[in-house]
Amino acid sequence: MAARIIVPARVRTFDAHGEVRAGPDRLAGEEPLEIRLNGQQFTVTMRTPGDDFELVTGLLLSEAVITEVSHIVKMDYRSGVDQDGHRTYNVVDVRLAPAAPGPRADAQRQVFTSSSCGVCGTPSLDGVVKSSAYPVAHPRPLVTAARLVSLPDELREHQRVFSATGGVHAAALFPVGRDEPLVVREDVGRHNAVDKVIGWAVQRGLLPLHEAVLQVSARASFELVSKAAMAGIPVLSAVSAPSALAVTHGREHGVTVVGFNRKGRCNVYTHPERITGE
Repeated sequence: MAARIIVPARVRTFDAHGEVRAGPDRLAGEEPLEIRLNGQQFTVTMRTPGDDFELVTGLLLSEAVITEVSHIVKMDYRSGVDQDGHRTYNVVDVRLAPAAPGPRADAQRQVFTSSSCGVCGTPSLDGVVKSSAYPVAHPRPLVTAARLVSLPDELREHQRVFSATGGVHAAALFPVGRDEPLVVREDVGRHNAVDKVIGWAVQRGLLPLHEAVLQVSARASFELVSKAAMAGIPVLSAVSAPSALAVTHGREHGVTVVGFNRKGRCNVYTHPERITGE
């Protein structure tokens, strides 16, 4: 049975006086995805089904397993079957090219990764920070403040699954000098949504993304700043707060970290030179 993005459900609603209604509801799908590299298990992550190959591509880039699309020879779902022999679409096999950097022997993520944490499967502190093949360019004026504070509302207009379920995060790449986003993706995991948009760009040979802003619907965590840096994205904008480590990582790796971007205002924590008032 194929995995589903939106799953129907029944719900009973209560207020302080008791039950007020009963009826149908819709929930965001969440299922495990096992990723295998050259036949060996690499990680299992919880995700909203859909755009799985983009998710895998973006994850492999963020983990420095690949740096370009040519490092992936093939991806398929062949190994994922249930007890009746039906394909589940919950296992992706990746065959890496010989030139691919590949996973470090001491950094393979042979554990479960939840939808709320994208680095939980990393077994050592040394494996958390990766060296990017696309260093972020020196800070320079890139985006106007007016354009920057408009991005959360524009992202919200494209959040189809969130509108139906209220249960997913979103990420989008907004190119400098263009009105429409390059790509928008949704997922129960904010890190998965980012991996999907970055994977989309990797598959099209668009890296480094030196002329794009990454807008996310969640907080700015260390892992999201790291993923932006790995793809050469100069600006990460979040509607909620950044963590202290996210700000430190952004400062050290040249990423402009923007938080609390909502209602026409935002806080810029690192490299404000990229934001102009004109």
